[in-house]
Amino acid sequence: MKERTNVKVAIQKFGNALSSMILPNIGAFLAFGIVTALFIPTGWLPNKQLAELVSPFITYLLPLLIGYSGGKLLYGHRGGVVGAIATAGIIVGTDIPMFLGAMIMGPLSGYLIKKFDQLIAGKIKTGFEMLVDNFSAGILGAILAIIGFLAFGPVVDVLSGGLSAGVEWLVGMGLLPLASLFIEPGKILFLNNAINHGVLTPVGLEQVRQTGRSVLFLLEANPGPGMGVLMAYCFFGKGNAKKSAPGAAVIHFLGGIHEIYFPYVLMKPQLIIATILGGMSGVFTLVTLHGGLVGPASPGSIIAVLMVTPKSLPVFLANIADVLVAFTVSFLVSSFILRLDKSEAGDLDEATRKMEALKGKKSSVSNVLTYNAGQIPTDAKKIVFACDAGMGSSAMGASLLRKKIKAAGLDIYVTHSAISSIPKDAEIVVTQAGLTPRAKDQAPDAYHVSVDNFLDNQAYDDLVNHLLSQREAHELNNETAESDENVLNDKLVLNPENVILNRHFSNKEEAIRFTGQALVDAGYVNPSYIDGMIARDADMSTYMGNEIAIPHGTEATKAEVLHSGVIIVQVPEGVSFDGNTVRLIFGIAGKNNSHLNILSKIAVACSDIINVRKMVKAGSADELLKIINDSMKEKV
Repeated sequence: MKERTNVKVAIQKFGNALSSMILPNIGAFLAFGIVTALFIPTGWLPNKQLAELVSPFITYLLPLLIGYSGGKLLYGHRGGVVGAIATAGIIVGTDIPMFLGAMIMGPLSGYLIKKFDQLIAGKIKTGFEMLVDNFSAGILGAILAIIGFLAFGPVVDVLSGGLSAGVEWLVGMGLLPLASLFIEPGKILFLNNAINHGVLTPVGLEQVRQTGRSVLFLLEANPGPGMGVLMAYCFFGKGNAKKSAPGAAVIHFLGGIHEIYFPYVLMKPQLIIATILGGMSGVFTLVTLHGGLVGPASPGSIIAVLMVTPKSLPVFLANIADVLVAFTVSFLVSSFILRLDKSEAGDLDEATRKMEALKGKKSSVSNVLTYNAGQIPTDAKKIVFACDAGMGSSAMGASLLRKKIKAAGLDIYVTHSAISSIPKDAEIVVTQAGLTPRAKDQAPDAYHVSVDNFLDNQAYDDLVNHLLSQREAHELNNETAESDENVLNDKLVLNPENVILNRHFSNKEEAIRFTGQALVDAGYVNPSYIDGMIARDADMSTYMGNEIAIPHGTEATKAEVLHSGVIIVQVPEGVSFDGNTVRLIFGIAGKNNSHLNILSKIAVACSDIINVRKMVKAGSADELLKIINDSMKEKV
C-alpha cells in the first residue's frame, strides 16, 4: 500500500511539473490556435500574409516559452533564461516543433545553473558577482544549446515521432476511444492537466502542423462527460449535491473548470463508469466524423472548444456531436446509477475532502481557513489568490473573494496568479491547503491563508470578517487609551448577567431570535433589531468556524442600537447553522465602535478550539468569562 501511494505521489509530481510548463503559457497557445483558425488557407478569414505568423509561433515562440517556464520552475528568472538558451539549440537542431525537448531542457537547465550557484556560493570576490552570474549563465546556456543541437534534438525528434506514430496507430486501428479508460479516472486523480498539457498537447500540435487539426485536443478537454454527471445530479441527486449541481454545471461547461465535478463522482464512485463510457462515445464520434481542433482548448469549456475549431462546417458539427454524444451517454448512465441508489444523500463536503486527499492535500480541522501564526495585516492593500496555473480555481476564488471584499467596504485589491508568479507586493496570499508550502516559498514575507474548498463562501466570509475585525480594532486602539482589563470588565459591553448557559434550540432562526431578544431585554437594542439579525445571517452566514456564530444586525438596523453590548449563549448540544454545528453564540450590538475591542478579544479566545470547548463546558458565567480573560493574558 505504501509503495502504491509513493508511486501515485511521484506520478502527481511529474504530472504537475509537465503541466506547470504549459499552463502559464496557455495564452500563447490560444493565440497560436486563433491565428491558425483564422488565417491559414482553410481558416475562417484566409490571409496569406498573416498566415506567416503560424510557423514562427509553433517553431520558436511556444518551445522557447516552455523552456523558459521549465527553467524558471527550478531556479526563477535565472533558470528560465538558461532554459530558453538551451531550448534554442534543440529548436535549430530539428525540423519539428520541440515541445517535448523544451520540457526536458528547461528544467534540466534550471537544475544545473542552480547547482552551479550553490557550488560557488561564498567563493566569489566582492564586486565580481554580476560578472560571474552573467558569464556562468551564458557559458552553461551555450554548452547546453550545442549539446541540444548536436545530440538532444535528434533524440527528441525520434521520441516525438514515436508518440505521434503511436497515436496514429490507435486512430488507424480504431482504438483511440480506449484512451478514455485512462484519461477519465486520471482526471479524478487530478492528473487532468498532466495528461492534457503534458502529453496530448505537444503531440497534438505536431499533428496540427501536419494535418491542420488534431483530435487529441478534445480527449481530455471535452466537457461532455462531466456535464452529464452534473446534470444527472440536477434531476436525480439528493441533498446539497442536488442543490449545488446546477451552479457547478454552469461553471464546468462555460467556465471550463473540470475539477468542480470531481467531488460529485467521488460521492458515488460508480459514476466513473459514466464518465468513461461518455468519453469513449465522444472520442468514437470525433474520430468517425473526422473532427478536431487547431489548438488546445484551455480551460476545457464549450466556448474554448468552439474558438479553436477550424473553419469547416463538417468539423464544426463533428466537434459539437462529440460533446453532445459524450454528454448524453454520461447523463443516461449517471441517471441510471443515481436512480438505483437508495442510500442517504451524499456528503459533498466529505467528497471534496476526498478529492483534496487525492491531490495530496490535507484538510484543516475547521474545514474553513487555516491561518499563519500572528495577525492579519491591518492595512493590507493586496490579496493574491494563487493556484498551480493561475487561471482556474484561483481566478474563481479571487472573483468570489473580490465581491465580498467590495461588499464589506474594504479598499483591498484582489487578484489571482500562478504559484510561481505570486507578485512580490502581495500582502495576503490565499491558496488551497496543499499548495500553501509552495506559496510560502515563493512569497515568504506575505501572510498566508489556506482554504480547503475554493468555492466555499464561508471561507471567504471568515477571511473578510477577520480583516474587518483586525482593521476596526486597530482603528479603535488608535482612538482610545483604555487598558485591556478595563475593556474586559466594562459593564456596558460584557458582564456575567449577559452570559446564558445550557440552552437548546431546534434551528438557527430560533437561536438568533432568542439571542436578539436577550439584547432587547438587556436594553442594548430596539426589538426591530432582531429582524436585522435574521436578515444579516440570510445575506451572509454568521457562522465563524470553531463551533461559534456571531449574529448581528445589518447596516440598515444600526439606528436600532441603543448601547453597545454582547450576549453569550451556551448551547452544549449544538444547533445547526447551515450544516455547521454551533455551540457558542455571541449576539452583538455595536454603537460608535465601542464594542470592537471586546469583539477582538472574543475572536482571539475563540480562535483556539480548546478554549471554545472549555467555554461550552463552563458551569457558570464567571467561569466562562475567566476563560476569555485567561486566553488574553496568555496572548499578551
